[in-house]
Amino acid sequence: MPITSNEISVEVNGQKYTLPAGSTLGDSLKVSGAPYVEGTAIGILKETAEEKTEITTEYAINTSRGEFRIEVRDPESPSGNLWAKHFKEYQGKPVHWASPEALAFGPFEAAIKPSHETGNFEAFEVMFGAGGFDPRNTHLILSLKRHAAEYGTAEDGVFAEVVSGRKILSRLSREDTILNIEPIIEWEQISEKVCTTDLSTPLEDGDSIFTYFEVELSRNAPNGAEHFYALTREGTFAVDVTTSSFISDDGLKGESAPYENFEPRKEGAISARTVGYGLGRIYISKEDRPSSLVHSVVGQVTKGIELIKLAEEGQKLSVESLPPQIVLLGHTFEEVEPVLSLIGVELVRDGYTEEDGIIVSQDPPTTLEILGEAKVTAYAVSKEKLIEIELYPEKAPKSVDFFRHALELKTKTVGKLPVYMIYDDTYLFKTEKEVVKYKEILPENTPTDKVLGGEIGITNQAAKRMGTIGVRIGDDELFGPTGERFSSTNIVGRIINPEKLLGVKEGETIYVTEIVRKQT
Repeated sequence: MPITSNEISVEVNGQKYTLPAGSTLGDSLKVSGAPYVEGTAIGILKETAEEKTEITTEYAINTSRGEFRIEVRDPESPSGNLWAKHFKEYQGKPVHWASPEALAFGPFEAAIKPSHETGNFEAFEVMFGAGGFDPRNTHLILSLKRHAAEYGTAEDGVFAEVVSGRKILSRLSREDTILNIEPIIEWEQISEKVCTTDLSTPLEDGDSIFTYFEVELSRNAPNGAEHFYALTREGTFAVDVTTSSFISDDGLKGESAPYENFEPRKEGAISARTVGYGLGRIYISKEDRPSSLVHSVVGQVTKGIELIKLAEEGQKLSVESLPPQIVLLGHTFEEVEPVLSLIGVELVRDGYTEEDGIIVSQDPPTTLEILGEAKVTAYAVSKEKLIEIELYPEKAPKSVDFFRHALELKTKTVGKLPVYMIYDDTYLFKTEKEVVKYKEILPENTPTDKVLGGEIGITNQAAKRMGTIGVRIGDDELFGPTGERFSSTNIVGRIINPEKLLGVKEGETIYVTEIVRKQT
């Protein structure tokens, strides 16, 4: 149906929609039902078809064996111009023939003048060639090594070169096809671009809208993938740093991430910094980068790379991960067993095995390992053994960060806290994780008049037992929850039901989960 003057056509995440003229960004979300987390930024590209054609020299060719990219040497040459106008027509074309020297996708009809001369070709050069010198039997030919041959190539010869994904070419056979071809836009040269959280932004005909990006996590990096899941637990990625070559989220900076996967960081690669400054930071590459000994590649952006390139520092972006994370900790057997059964994962119960058992640990520990083994052992405790806490990040940001780090609450939904001493109504805990060595605990949110029962305290560096965590059941006007003076005690939060501690004994372990108070 043709577009009228009272309508506009827009694309939302690659799907076309017709909207009334004067529609806003919010209207496009309602019509499309596009994935989107409230408050995140949305990218908009204005229609600049002529500009795109002029500046596009790189193309991603996705095959049944993977993706490789070519760069057109001269877009104004006959073959370069032919490619730019007709590349979409080559989608679905199979490998028609392959030899040790070259391979060819096709055939198709093309307006070329075949040459009868023998050509000299370097490895990874790309040209059009006509079988039998018949333009109706044209192929896209890719050279695999230096050689000489007579392919009936177009008179202007080689028009492009394979610039990435070269290993893919050696794997292609007559059973493979071109799945799709996409131009790689030089976004920095396009002036009409917007990345905004304002849903009242008016739209124009031809606008392309990007509401989220999708990530496929790498099975070669199960722990790094879990790190990414933890970072994007709320379905968002915070753009803390943006440069011409990457954006990064610093939400888990300082949290360890193991080195698992050494591979090139191609455009859209998700990598975790594994050592040194920026440890734990997650990067998303805007352009191809070489492999790094300090960056473990944990996944790849499969949709919405445009949003990554348009994002601005300080914004948050909506993200969806594949496969979705398997979250067991903090849930009951009754809740998780049907879900695991649907995806073919066997659940083995351990510990408190009743239906209402709260899962506090699991083996294997990561989503990708669970899916790989199709089995998980979950250890649970009774509901009375799980302690709910509320933390005070606004009042004691650095101390709360220490507490979450010590209990691994930054990456898990349930933390572990061994009890090492109980006296009177005071309970002292020491974390399993050695964190005091590299975390300062300066005085912060120290009490003045009274400590309330159930409040969680940490001994700061004004006392010898720095890093000790404590809770007192009753109120106290002289000493903090760790038995120290008020000046040596930082209050980081409270236990919502402190009476649950009454049955705990020295040497036991309690499990805690953080409850975030809803803002009114």
